[in-house]
Amino acid sequence: MKPFIGTLALRGAIVALLFLVSRAAYANPRPLPFTYTYETLGQGDTEVEQYFDFVPLRSVDLTSGAQRWYGATQFQTEVEFGLTNRLELALYAVLAPTPGESLTQTASLTETTGVKQRLRYRIAEQGQLPVDIGLYAEVVENTREFELEGKLILVKRFGDLRIAANLWFETEFYFKGERELVLNPTLGITYQVTPGFHLGLDSWMRKEIALKETGKEEDESFNGNAHVYAGPGLLFNFGRVWWANALYTRFDDFGRTMKPGDSFGNVWFRSIVGVEL
Repeated sequence: MKPFIGTLALRGAIVALLFLVSRAAYANPRPLPFTYTYETLGQGDTEVEQYFDFVPLRSVDLTSGAQRWYGATQFQTEVEFGLTNRLELALYAVLAPTPGESLTQTASLTETTGVKQRLRYRIAEQGQLPVDIGLYAEVVENTREFELEGKLILVKRFGDLRIAANLWFETEFYFKGERELVLNPTLGITYQVTPGFHLGLDSWMRKEIALKETGKEEDESFNGNAHVYAGPGLLFNFGRVWWANALYTRFDDFGRTMKPGDSFGNVWFRSIVGVEL
């Protein structure tokens, strides 16, 4: 766990430094790391976001044959552009590093090394409809597959309290000829304690459904099940810089002993740093 603690300390130092040099302006923060809210960047605005996921998983040591823990990670760097006051373009670079050659029976998380492109559009202005609505469309190209992703973003605001839901689905076309539908809905609630500090509760579910025979054993095992996570989130908004964090607990198969090859850990940590340029 020492590399994880060191990474958190480094990220905290970077955020503190950016805070010191930030000016009196406001970016477009995400208070819930897995659930999108309704807001988009203004026309002509640009923002960079850095995602970091950390999940403790089990593996087998090649030298001793013993089971051991390791930290599975994935990183996403996103650059967002405000095309209009309601339409946003984003480009992503994704890195999903492998844990090293000394371990076997390791697992990947939800991302694969590659690139993404997406559009997000707000329907109407905030409060004009009973529920604020956003549309999200994404294309993914990575080392394993081509993917199409869509989200319907629904948000209801009650003063400083917001309830958000994302109806999220993906269609994955693997280069091996396999095809899957992924259901990944999210639900969250966030409260603005002060303009610079938000508290929230975020949750998400992930289920992969084979549309064309995959031949993967995991389809009928733990990794192929529906997995549900929920946990508290914190947002620190410094103006041009913001930092969102959430620690999720897996509630399906609660108490199950982790095994080598499991992709979904007992806990899942996600952190996002955003900087307006």
